[in-house]
Amino acid sequence: MSFFHLILRNMLHRKFLSLLTILSVTATVAFVLLLSLSKASVEQGAQKGYGPFDVVVGAQGSQTQLVLNTFYHIGAPVGNIPGRTMDMVLEDSGVEKAYAITTGDNYNGYPIVGVNPDYFLTRYGDQKLQEGSLYSETGEVVVGAYVARMLGLRAGDTFTGAHGLVEGAHHADMDDEGHEGEGHGESGEHHDDHESFIYTVKGILPVLNTPDDRAVFTTLDYAWAVHGQVSGEREITAILIKPASLLGAQELKTKLEGIPQVQAVYTSKAVADVVNLVDQGAGIIEVVTMLCVILAAISILLSLIAAVNERTKDVGLLRLLGKSKGYVLMTLVGEGILVTAAGLVLGLLAGHAASYVLKDALFSYAGIQITPFQWSADHIIIAAATLTIGALASLGPALRLYRMDSLSLFKA
Repeated sequence: MSFFHLILRNMLHRKFLSLLTILSVTATVAFVLLLSLSKASVEQGAQKGYGPFDVVVGAQGSQTQLVLNTFYHIGAPVGNIPGRTMDMVLEDSGVEKAYAITTGDNYNGYPIVGVNPDYFLTRYGDQKLQEGSLYSETGEVVVGAYVARMLGLRAGDTFTGAHGLVEGAHHADMDDEGHEGEGHGESGEHHDDHESFIYTVKGILPVLNTPDDRAVFTTLDYAWAVHGQVSGEREITAILIKPASLLGAQELKTKLEGIPQVQAVYTSKAVADVVNLVDQGAGIIEVVTMLCVILAAISILLSLIAAVNERTKDVGLLRLLGKSKGYVLMTLVGEGILVTAAGLVLGLLAGHAASYVLKDALFSYAGIQITPFQWSADHIIIAAATLTIGALASLGPALRLYRMDSLSLFKA
């Protein structure tokens, strides 16, 4: 009987215990891999989330909330600022590109964002839409790829929006003809001003792999048109700024901070603060992960201790037949490694499968796109660490038999 066949036979002899050990390793590896993929996606998504706009201007309040709402479409706007602030920004020589935005309405929970269509060219370059064209008139919209997929929207469809943000309402209400129904406000009732304003889908954006995939975009003046604001001081929600230089960004920030109730924020700093908070939370998860790893190692150890107790006479017979102590040692260590390797392979598959299942939920909530089948150096680290733990857990029981002479093994 070959070395490998002997190990396999020993595993099959204790099918239930071997299976439990494999499942323990599988669950641990899958959890560690899912954590790794999620963390990498958060970091990548945070960096891609704001594009070239290094400065954002908005109402005074939480810098984090301003950035999350403006770029990641999370939470409510901090407030509004006077429209004349945009004029000051455009007059500054340190500004390469700047776009005012208006927000505050939604369609089935997805935010409606008013912005000049040139925003897409500045941020994403000259990309071809999935269908249709960009908006040009008030009431026309382009829809993010994720929104279009989830709500079944096509160019030419029409809908009405609702005031505010409706968390968790990401679904389409269908009428008798199979078209999406109207959006609802937080109370579930239609508002007259929103109900009478009809949006027409002009185009569907390509997949951008940013939070913009889960938003609806229209002209800057939509909010004023919806609420019938035809005169007076028009307000905007925020201004996205692509500075011409770092020095220009600093000078602009200093100037804008002198305006009452207005703040200028370095986008990268606010995003870094968010990532740091995520890392702190990940630290707690890593402690849980280490506990899972320890439990998996204990599972392997107990499995092989049970194997040693069952197999003492078999090992003694092998020794009497001329097999060396090293051979006996390697059969037990090999069994532990094989069990661990089986759990490792299944865990990698389960981790990627779980990330695929959860990717839409994470993207819908935070605009973070997990790449479920992405391979990285973490895979090598996870595999090496798993096999090492399996080998070390196997070594103790194996050494116990290694130190005993053949007659005592046979008599035990």
